Amino acid sequence: MIKRTFLLLPGIGQVKERRLWERGVRSWEEFSQCKRLEGISPARKPVLDRELDMAMDSWERGRTEYFSRLLPSGQHWRMYERLREDTVYLDIETDGLGPSAVVTMLSVHRAGETVTLTRGMDLTAENIGRAMNRAKLLVTFNGSTFDLPMIEREFPFSVPRVPHYDLRHACPKVGLRGGLKHVEFMLGYRRPQEVEYVTGEEAVYLWHLWERKGNENALRLLRRYNQEDARNLEPLAGTVYARLADRLLQGCGE
Repeated sequence: MIKRTFLLLPGIGQVKERRLWERGVRSWEEFSQCKRLEGISPARKPVLDRELDMAMDSWERGRTEYFSRLLPSGQHWRMYERLREDTVYLDIETDGLGPSAVVTMLSVHRAGETVTLTRGMDLTAENIGRAMNRAKLLVTFNGSTFDLPMIEREFPFSVPRVPHYDLRHACPKVGLRGGLKHVEFMLGYRRPQEVEYVTGEEAVYLWHLWERKGNENALRLLRRYNQEDARNLEPLAGTVYARLADRLLQGCGE
């Protein structure tokens, strides 16, 4: 999807992008090779070609943060398939939802491995940065309004400024509404029995059991719950990406 995306060019929105696809212009290379394009003036075409050259160069160099500035946040999902191997899946837990709430646990899943950091042990800006080192794309569920602002408040600049594929906003576009666990249920995902019925409210209670009473079983269960939240983002991201792409390309001769 990303190499057929023209939204990064000034003056091209989704309607004009679709018209380009319908006329057979379905990649950056095809756009550049066309000397003339209907709806784009001869004077403007070289300007857009130069913009596209910069985009192609940035993409080849792995500078995905460049696209964070050019693409609307709701379109960052288009990069997922190409960046899958360099994607990190992030989820946090907190000790509540009020203004004084703090991050208690953070899990980063990437390349089949999950790193979990815990408050009072190893949850530091340095370790967050290390866990997300060299990431090209970030996937969360509601990270735009919850996870990332919470992390930024306590650990400024620890999360790399890379494109962000927020499943909380992407899922409804393909008919998947509700929280993460409800969406998982709709798709037939099943968590391990140990954490199958743990909720966000119970996660807060588990932290308080650990913090106030030193209950190690509560900490272990919370860790497992947080890790499942992060790990399950990976199959969900792939499913939603495929549905979004199919929906976007309908009627374009694909």
